Amino acid sequence: MKSNYRKIGDFIQQVNTKNADGSIELLLGVNLDKVFINSVANTIGTDMTKYKVIKKGQFGCKLMSVGRDKKLPISRLVDYEKAIISSAYYVFEVVDENILNPEYLMMWFLRPESDRYLWFQSGGDVRGRITWDDLCQLPIKVPSIEKQREIVKEYNSIINRIKLNETLNHKLEDTAQALYKHWFVDFEFPINLCHLERSREVSIESLNNIDYSKGYKSSGGKMVYNEELDMEIPEGWEDTKLSELLEVKYGKDYKHLEAGDIPLYGSGGIMGYYNKALYEKPSILIPRKGSLDNILFVDEPFWSVDTMFYTIIKEESYINYLFQFLKKIDYYSLNVGSAVPSMTTKVLNDISIILPLPKILERYENLTSKMFRIVKQNDRQNFILVELASTILSKMSKVETKTVEV
Repeated sequence: MKSNYRKIGDFIQQVNTKNADGSIELLLGVNLDKVFINSVANTIGTDMTKYKVIKKGQFGCKLMSVGRDKKLPISRLVDYEKAIISSAYYVFEVVDENILNPEYLMMWFLRPESDRYLWFQSGGDVRGRITWDDLCQLPIKVPSIEKQREIVKEYNSIINRIKLNETLNHKLEDTAQALYKHWFVDFEFPINLCHLERSREVSIESLNNIDYSKGYKSSGGKMVYNEELDMEIPEGWEDTKLSELLEVKYGKDYKHLEAGDIPLYGSGGIMGYYNKALYEKPSILIPRKGSLDNILFVDEPFWSVDTMFYTIIKEESYINYLFQFLKKIDYYSLNVGSAVPSMTTKVLNDISIILPLPKILERYENLTSKMFRIVKQNDRQNFILVELASTILSKMSKVETKTVEV
């Protein structure tokens, strides 16, 4: 019979090298996202010489739970020269990289079709295991090495752009968080902002004889004790309840919606794009169940799922300040659920918050709003890029290859 597919086993070979002298201490595992991660196993008193060595460019995979997880935990080591992994893992490498590009092979393993094939192979095992022979039977299309490199280059250009956007977003978010801490936790906001304040009374005495080259507190700015917050805060600042600054609303089911260009948010971020918006103004989204600490900021029309709260901000000039404040709360200590972590509107509404002087909040909003606009642009671009990357993976099965006898 003729086929355009080959078996992966024709191109790979196992590598079984032990950490005999115990010299390698970096212990890794592979998660279901097919990424190497630092192992969380307790290795105190463990004989590290029994672990397998994996070198840069080699693959590590675990075949024990494919049927249960419906995914093959597999990755190619690229960030380290060498590491060790559990003896439960298989380590292998490409026999001839001039015939099969290792990066192309890793892309093939990223395809949902590969996971489905291997999951099907596990059907006869109670624990959902597959064997090495099962893995080797996985069909793969192997075009010319030049075509493989072309596909890898196109895919990597997209992945690298996604990573660049993520790095930039992390830096911008870290900057906004650092500024929040400096101004509203350490109280080192620019002292000259006090001169601009007119909506609340600040004593003249508190502005005399201070060093304006430093922040408020280190310059000698007056601090007063707040009984509700049980701490000292700058003179003129107040305390209030979260319910005074925003209204917490429930998200809604989205299954009746049709495809469109309005983002749908779940606790993990954008889940897709649909044709209607639940709310059209800037909002802060707070998980209601499950992962309670993934707070999201949205500044465009959106729909949020029913396991997410969205918020109506009563004063939009407070929104970035509120976002940073809400991100720092330990929601699990406020959890009202039993089996599944849960949050209620009552708990959220009753949270106490510092209310700084309006001009200081206005300045903070002006600085951080520019950052978050860039973050949202990058998030939207990454959603599109992820779709493009998935398209490249799906088209790998359609690439032209030479027909071989099997």
